[in-house]
Amino acid sequence: MGKEKRLEVYDLLRCKARAFCNVSLERGATEDNGTEVPAIRLTLLMRRGARSFKNESAVIRIFCGECARVEGCKVTVAQSENLTFCDQVRLLSSTDIVASAHGAQLTNMIFMDRNSSIMEFFPKGWLELAGVGQYAHHWMASHSGMKHQGAWWDTQTKKECPYPEKDRRCFSFYKNGHIGHNETFFTEWARNVINQIR
Repeated sequence: MGKEKRLEVYDLLRCKARAFCNVSLERGATEDNGTEVPAIRLTLLMRRGARSFKNESAVIRIFCGECARVEGCKVTVAQSENLTFCDQVRLLSSTDIVASAHGAQLTNMIFMDRNSSIMEFFPKGWLELAGVGQYAHHWMASHSGMKHQGAWWDTQTKKECPYPEKDRRCFSFYKNGHIGHNETFFTEWARNVINQIR
């Protein structure tokens, strides 16, 4: 299937999901409460348990701080497991940038408009041991007309794998670990992606 046909398929999926959930947000429109839709809509799609952030409040503070520097930027924080299908469609349809740990919740990117941005985070061990599967959301972003703005792989953990460093069994040990943060890197990364959208 060629690139244009692939984009058409994703556009159709997005359109059908939005119609099913009665979602119709347009740029420059107003929300139900009469407030204007923000110019840049950033969603932190959080997880509980496996591949959640060790310090969720620090990550939220970093992204909120960078968003606050840009007029019209709004951050929404959501727990992926608390959302119904239509909640997911509604949330991601009104998102320009989604930042989330690697996981199934990122497949919801297909509900975002074309040219929206994805920021992805991984626990320690994924870069070295996960193989090509860790790039699934990068490929999905590319195929659906999104911009995968890169990924951050944690290098720290409280418990080291008991096997030799490159032993494939270590992936099972690290796979569902928690994700730390790097304040300097996250701040600069968030600033760059927000500025691109602006």
